[in-house]
Amino acid sequence: MRSIRKLKQIFAMALAMIMMFAMSVPVLADEAANAAYSITIKNAVGTYNAYQVFGGDLVTDSEGKQILSNVEWGSGVTPFTYQEMTEAKDIAEFLSGKGEDEAKAFADEAAKHVKTAASGTATADGGKAVISGLEPGYYVILNTLGDDDKNESVSRYILQITADQEVENKADVPSFEKKLKDINDTTDKDYTGWQDSADYDIGDKIPFKLEGTVAANYDEYKGAYKFVFHDQEEAGLTFMPESVKVFVDDQEITSGYKVKTSGLDDGCTFEVIFENLKDINSVKTGSKVRVEYNSELNDSAVLGQKGNANKGKLEFSNNPNNEQGGTGETPWDNVIVFTYQVTADKYHMVDGEKTALEGAKFGLYKEVPEGTTGAQTIQIKGQDVTVISIGEKEGEADSQGVKCIFNWKGLDDGNYVIVETQTPAGYNTADPIEFTITAEHDVTSDDPHLTQLNGGDLVTGDVSTGILSTSIENKSGTTLPSTGGIGTRIFYLVGGVLAAGAAILLIVKRRMSREN
Repeated sequence: MRSIRKLKQIFAMALAMIMMFAMSVPVLADEAANAAYSITIKNAVGTYNAYQVFGGDLVTDSEGKQILSNVEWGSGVTPFTYQEMTEAKDIAEFLSGKGEDEAKAFADEAAKHVKTAASGTATADGGKAVISGLEPGYYVILNTLGDDDKNESVSRYILQITADQEVENKADVPSFEKKLKDINDTTDKDYTGWQDSADYDIGDKIPFKLEGTVAANYDEYKGAYKFVFHDQEEAGLTFMPESVKVFVDDQEITSGYKVKTSGLDDGCTFEVIFENLKDINSVKTGSKVRVEYNSELNDSAVLGQKGNANKGKLEFSNNPNNEQGGTGETPWDNVIVFTYQVTADKYHMVDGEKTALEGAKFGLYKEVPEGTTGAQTIQIKGQDVTVISIGEKEGEADSQGVKCIFNWKGLDDGNYVIVETQTPAGYNTADPIEFTITAEHDVTSDDPHLTQLNGGDLVTGDVSTGILSTSIENKSGTTLPSTGGIGTRIFYLVGGVLAAGAAILLIVKRRMSREN
């Protein structure tokens, strides 16, 4: 009777602490010893193989609880020695007085001695797996993942007694996100918070982050816990390795990882690799591991709606049952950097037709806060304005000879002014064109898009191409009237008046001379 009571304790322990599984065990009436039972696994992922560790007779005791009597080695394992015991009933009795850690250790050992053929198997279908046709006894259930389950984690070994029971898979995986920050150079000195899209000038340094949250079952892993951040940038972004900083729960760390930028076979720009996260003492279940770095928007940047993608994912250990283990990975998470172009076309009118006029130069300036590095003060319509120079351009006539084109590629939002810095001889300097680039894009989205691009009344934006366009007419200066026109008649009239005056003066002088 004492042995039976201890076996009851084993059952209770196994059912209450089955290594990351939650389950409920219904009380059943007496069944025939050879009755077939099933285990239903909810939230199932991959395939589950059940191996009978202990067999025996399933009976109902005087308290209405089911117990296993006449314990013997099951059909799913090769008998093995545990804690210097070889008899199944002795091992079962030993376990009855132990706690969760011993139960886990026994399940780990039992898993090493399972036979090739499982006692029962089931593959997840619609989030559920049902292992049926099982004889009474204790079972160790092993979980394996298929090729389509790379975002999942293997469940902990489960030690389970059958009686048409239902369990819930609670294997956990880390979470991951990639973000970047934005800034409006005209109005702000500080960056925004972390978000999913931004716009920048070519040459700007852009802050990015990769962040993974450690899985809830982190402590279940016996061996090394691999944690690898993968990052892949498009050609318009240049990674700056020297900018990498790593944090655990907001505290910067300087060891325990490596940054790899070459020899990568998965198309990544770089990886931040933790071969064993457990080497960092501060890491625990739920810890946030964050990588921050900068990339520069370069001359290969794509304009407009397509943007310049930067995506990341997290690779992580996903098998707590194996010291060598395997790895899973999160889906890619994308962020987008947008940039734009200002195009000005200059022309003059000849016989009512637009005609290209070369020889002008225009400078583009961006308004910035006082104190900005590289800023200068210029006068716009009598007002001092703090700006940085985007560049001076000399236009080229288009193929139709209708206008000259000036392009400034790689701009973000903000206030701008176009100033004519060199005017063709005989023409008036064009008035400065002041305008504001405003853009709207998804800042909290898994798939960010550019939705609006505007430049105000004088500049028209195109979301698809990312080009903002304006036209500038150079008008000729004021000229003197030409010979043969009214000017000639004016000269004749003035000349005639002067001649008449001279004649009158001569006559008066002669009369005065005679009188004297």
